[in-house]
Amino acid sequence: MASSGKAKEQQQQLESPLLQASGNGDDGVSGQLESILSDEMVPWAQRMWAATAVEMRLLVRLAAPAVLVYMINYLMSMSTQIFSGHLGTLELAAASLGNTGIQVFAYGLMLGMGSAVETLCGQAYGAHKYDMLGVYLQRSTVLLMATGVPLAVIYAFSRPILILLGESPDIASAAAVFVYGLIPQIFAYAANFPIQKFMQAQSIMAPSAYISAATLAAHLVLSYLVVYQLGLGLLGASLMLSISWWVIVVAQFVYIATSRRCRLTWTGFSMLAFSGLPDFFKLSLASAVMLCLETWYFQILVLIAGLLKDPEMALASLSVCMTISGWVFMISVGFNAAASVRVSNELGAGNPKAAAFSVVVVTVLSFVLSVIISLVILLCRDYISYIFTDGEDVAAAVSKLTPLLVFTLILNGIQPVLSGVAVGCGWQAFVAYVNVGCYYIVGIPLGCLLGFYFDLGAAGIWSGMIGGTLMQTLILVWVTFRTNWDREVEEAKKRLNKWEDKTPLLSE
Repeated sequence: MASSGKAKEQQQQLESPLLQASGNGDDGVSGQLESILSDEMVPWAQRMWAATAVEMRLLVRLAAPAVLVYMINYLMSMSTQIFSGHLGTLELAAASLGNTGIQVFAYGLMLGMGSAVETLCGQAYGAHKYDMLGVYLQRSTVLLMATGVPLAVIYAFSRPILILLGESPDIASAAAVFVYGLIPQIFAYAANFPIQKFMQAQSIMAPSAYISAATLAAHLVLSYLVVYQLGLGLLGASLMLSISWWVIVVAQFVYIATSRRCRLTWTGFSMLAFSGLPDFFKLSLASAVMLCLETWYFQILVLIAGLLKDPEMALASLSVCMTISGWVFMISVGFNAAASVRVSNELGAGNPKAAAFSVVVVTVLSFVLSVIISLVILLCRDYISYIFTDGEDVAAAVSKLTPLLVFTLILNGIQPVLSGVAVGCGWQAFVAYVNVGCYYIVGIPLGCLLGFYFDLGAAGIWSGMIGGTLMQTLILVWVTFRTNWDREVEEAKKRLNKWEDKTPLLSE
């Protein structure tokens, strides 16, 4: 017993500097948040005010760097598309089809599989099971690297695949050249997403933001030289994007391996990374299905638009709108990450009221920001396309689509955040079923009906698909509102105990 007590005391001594080193002190603050919300002796309004102040401190520290990381990473893809677009309308359409029609396929799959790490690492960190985080990181990386091999084969055959899907041979050929340069990016994704979720679970966000910002600056300069000065065109643009992603991966891993903030969660490579892979794959697959169905949804919009009467103009105008939407969407993805970390940490720590309150605050904050940004874009609707291309026809087409873009951005202020809550709670399988029904049974058929049968073109396709997004958002709002957070705390404990049992090291 004395030995056990001494070991426990040593663990507590280790944990204390970990929290101090990480600069978050989230345990104390989130415990304080739970106490504030549970103190019924204090008037409700006063409790809400005090709790909001506490939660905003936590969220700003989490969401601000997360938003910055995702926006900067997206800006790299966005800048690559801009460089390609100024080569000509065909190149803009090809880069759009390659980036949104093919590359997002891998992005959705890798990000989705990586979200299994987000659930497990977030809850393990909240429960102080620090040694599990490094094992989860390695297991996920092994699985994602293996998944990257068949994806690389799909990339290699992108031209015949696009032609088989009915795309124009000229656009398909140009898009295939762009996609060939993105093959190394697949494996960068496979390493990046587990690393990113591993760091997010510990509220370590700022280093990734600094790394991404420095990489973006270098990417812009080198992309200009490669595309225009060296004349490597589409292939040079996409290869430069792949290299930039690998720079981010290597820099983040060096940080993890050398930082004191990760000394308890990263203890080196372990053979445990190869244990329990089948069950870990099942959890990753459920996560992948959930997020893939979301990220592929608007990818399908671009593919369908390629079948319209004037595919080059439809793809060019949608490319501009989707790129803007994707960039603003990164704000919501940052809040998605913050929501997932906050909810999973609170559930792992056994704080149901704090978890529920965090959901409300992060959703409202994301929604307000999305409305403000949407108003700015609406005011600039006639000029915004000139960032991407000089064509006046494209500018007119983008201006007509802007109201749909604005409505999409407002919905995206809510939906991704609630998806982050789902990841934090481990609801991936349920959300996957919701996504199938709303997106693929309602949204896409409705979009095709409006776009082709009623001859509304790209606007019709997009309108129908917005209907599916609206339905999905309303369902997630309803389910989240009715959640029993005490039960979710118990589910989190069961989940962590299950995965801990699969790790022999912890029982030694």
